[in-house]
Amino acid sequence: MSLWAEALLYAGARRSDSVRRSISPLSILRVHGKSSSSGRSAPSPRFRELIDLSAVYAGLPWISGFSRLAVRQEAMRQCAYYNSSWEKERTNRSGIEPCYGEKDKRRHCFATWKNVSGAVEVVKQGCWLDDVNCYDRSECLEKKDNPDVFFCCCEGNMCNEKFLYAPETPSQATSNPCSQKPQLFNTLLYILVPIVGLAAVVLFSFWMWRHHKLAYPAALVPTHDPGPSPPSPLLGHKPLQLLEVKARGRFGCVWKAQLLNEYVAVKIFPIQDKLSWQNEYEIYSVNGMKHDNILHFIGVEKRNNNLDLELWLITAYHDKGSLTDYLKANVVSWNELCHIAQTAARGLAYLHEDIPGHKDGHKPSIAHRDIKSKNVLLKSNLTACVADFGLALKFEAGKSAGDTHGQVGTRRYMAPEVLEGAINFQRDAFLRIDMYAFGLVLWELAARCTAADGPVDEYMLPFEEEVGQHPSLEDMQEVVVHKKLRPCLRDCWQKHPGLAMLCETVEDCWDHEAEARLSAGCVEERIGQMQRQAPVVGPEEIVTVVTMVTNVDLPPKESSL
Repeated sequence: MSLWAEALLYAGARRSDSVRRSISPLSILRVHGKSSSSGRSAPSPRFRELIDLSAVYAGLPWISGFSRLAVRQEAMRQCAYYNSSWEKERTNRSGIEPCYGEKDKRRHCFATWKNVSGAVEVVKQGCWLDDVNCYDRSECLEKKDNPDVFFCCCEGNMCNEKFLYAPETPSQATSNPCSQKPQLFNTLLYILVPIVGLAAVVLFSFWMWRHHKLAYPAALVPTHDPGPSPPSPLLGHKPLQLLEVKARGRFGCVWKAQLLNEYVAVKIFPIQDKLSWQNEYEIYSVNGMKHDNILHFIGVEKRNNNLDLELWLITAYHDKGSLTDYLKANVVSWNELCHIAQTAARGLAYLHEDIPGHKDGHKPSIAHRDIKSKNVLLKSNLTACVADFGLALKFEAGKSAGDTHGQVGTRRYMAPEVLEGAINFQRDAFLRIDMYAFGLVLWELAARCTAADGPVDEYMLPFEEEVGQHPSLEDMQEVVVHKKLRPCLRDCWQKHPGLAMLCETVEDCWDHEAEARLSAGCVEERIGQMQRQAPVVGPEEIVTVVTMVTNVDLPPKESSL
């Protein structure tokens, strides 16, 4: 009997034994591997070889197709998708989201939810970008201990459809030997940085004593106690994504970021600027610091970027940016000038004010010490808010002055007494230093106002005509202290009734004698009076209006500090 005949014979016998079962070479091989009850003989060796070859060739297309399917499944990750805003729009509340991304990036799924009176309230589900914290996680688990908003991420199709809260126990947290090295590094870092900082403080204090020999008064003095580190991060592991760098400064950079469904600003400090980060956090934590004209504070975090510890400070985000950025690209009308100037003065006045009976507790007086147009942010309606409190000082009676009285701030905005190194360590002296700088900010606004008759100059920083864009300390001392120069007040400004009153206010703010400067509250009141009494007018009406307003008494010049 031939080999194929033998195969057909056994296939026919198998077909008769099994009803409606398909025959493959593998099934024939299984039949011939057993002794038949009907007395059929076992297949020959050549028959077995033919069956083996048939099985191999028959399986190749299936194997190839399976591999292609696996590759496609890896390339196309799908996640459960949900957005709580759908409920408001009364559309479907769930779905599936395909995850797209670059070939060399890994794609994950995530879920965020809240615990509302014991009930789970899902906030959002969907795809997550390449995140090392999500690598090789097959389940969506939140391990943080009782966060405000729960967050988890995982790898795998629809792995975020089910999410769990499984906080780590103390034994689990201490049993991981891999985390001991970073913890040891951070501990050493926290020990060494204060020691080095203390040594620098001692040397600087000795230098100040030898060169200036200024006595500490017994009056109200500022405090700047570094104190303990802030508690563990306030935000926990929420889905906070950095989007783009918006600004860079002396103590770090500011990012535009997304926190859940809103944009926020993230100021990132390197570890060497920990004291500035901690001081700004402490100022924001003072009783009564919530105000419309003070930048809204959200929280702080400590983040590990590779082995470098980064200190994050999260605040509200304002798309118009700083007053500097806005004036570079825009001019302002008289009403816009008044609104920006008045709201900025209101924020500074509130910062300076000591409020014992505040509803949130005693709010101490605070000096900013770095007032400039870069640290005044604009909201969407051009309302100003004061920002950046890395150098700020709060004042309490009977506390040590410490090492907080060096030449700090931005050079071109430094008051004459700061440039001379002759600071009086009383509270009012620091507040008057702020008012000198605020006078320069008002000048920047006036220089870009369209109310005056004549062309508007390109934006320039204070003293840029005299010392350029990068002045040294000696340059500023020569111009401000020795020559007693100030930025130019244009002649055409004096012909506009409102700008003429503003120029007088500016001169009262940057007076060389600190005791003669206005308070922030007085400036706020004056600007409000200017806006009411000096409406927008055309050039042909200026002479008449000047006659009307020159007899109006301005608020008293005496400082209310």
